[in-house]
Amino acid sequence: MYYGWKIVAALFVVMCFTSGLGFYIHSVLLQALVSEKGFAITDISGAVSIFFSSGGVAGLGISILIDRYDVRYVMVGGALLASVTLSAIGFVSEIWQVYALYLFFGIGFSASGLLPATTLIARWFIDKRALAMSVSTTGLSVGGILVTPITAMLIEQSGLASATPLFGLVYFIGVVPLVLLVIRPFPSVNAVPMTANASGVSEASFMSGAEFSMTIREATFWGLSVAWIFVMLAQVGGIAHQYGLVMENLTMAEAAVVLGVLPLFSVIGRLIGGLIVDRMSGHTFSLIVMLLQAVSLFVLAFSNGAFGLILGLALLGITVGNLLMLQPLLIAEVWGLRHYSRIYATSNLLTMLGIAAGPVLMGYLLSETGNYTASFVVAGISSLIAIAVFFFWGPRTERNPSVVAAQ
Repeated sequence: MYYGWKIVAALFVVMCFTSGLGFYIHSVLLQALVSEKGFAITDISGAVSIFFSSGGVAGLGISILIDRYDVRYVMVGGALLASVTLSAIGFVSEIWQVYALYLFFGIGFSASGLLPATTLIARWFIDKRALAMSVSTTGLSVGGILVTPITAMLIEQSGLASATPLFGLVYFIGVVPLVLLVIRPFPSVNAVPMTANASGVSEASFMSGAEFSMTIREATFWGLSVAWIFVMLAQVGGIAHQYGLVMENLTMAEAAVVLGVLPLFSVIGRLIGGLIVDRMSGHTFSLIVMLLQAVSLFVLAFSNGAFGLILGLALLGITVGNLLMLQPLLIAEVWGLRHYSRIYATSNLLTMLGIAAGPVLMGYLLSETGNYTASFVVAGISSLIAIAVFFFWGPRTERNPSVVAAQ
């Protein structure tokens, strides 16, 4: 078996823990910090924004480290930082402490999560890159299904101070052993590109691709990045406030079931999407998924019963899985591997504007209106803006001709 599939399996597990304890957990931590510590919902929403902003900014430096050093060192360091800061969140007493911890938590999450993982998949796969990306990133959704509900239960039963140290320990154990034992930075025993391998990766593949300085001047790069700003504003805002929306309308027993819908359908959607995107235009598929996200958010905006919430979260879950996969996949296909990590980190930093704004904006609208209707309507409108930007300025080809020729 091609060793790249072992990399995929390891990254599946790693992202299960990083997403469950570093992405989906925010809606649970947000409510607990409000109820246990007495912080205002708008203040805590700001902490979530700091988490994603710090991760995006740090990603620029992390991408350079990934290019220069063994990616395993970067991931282990990130996991250590994330586990320590996550452990300390339960002991905060001032809002500045929350902000400080979330800042470093975001950096650790960025160094141990999606950026190094997608870089590894881009390095190890060409012919089946979409499938490999979809399978490995499905761990993100599985983390939401398996890990996040457990975190909510533990906080409910024992409180933040008792639960967060355990979360930090699990984060470290879930990431570091697999990274050290299984991950290899390149498809070669000697950690340098091979001449060729079973998935079509060659030494020329690592050297081919667009220059970073030229890529950031292209209109298509900005079209993709700006579209994803609005995509992630809607997506992350919706995820951060799904717990509050569900608890606003359902009992605790009903909520426990409904909260598993989004990550479950994220798994289903991503696996199906990984098969579809290899067979159709990535531009077209991205537009379809963005439209589905807009529909899901409008459904959630006007739902106050279990059926409507389940439908809306299921549709949103399908889009979450695919949109997280499509951004790095399109970047690798269009601009190649040569400066992939820097291009992706820069695009991802821009999308952090939306990620940072989403939870704060929706939290502000909640405080002003007293319910979530306006919050989710605005999120739906944000998705429609993303469609317009990507339709007119997003990349329309799957792969640059120069990149194909080199590969």
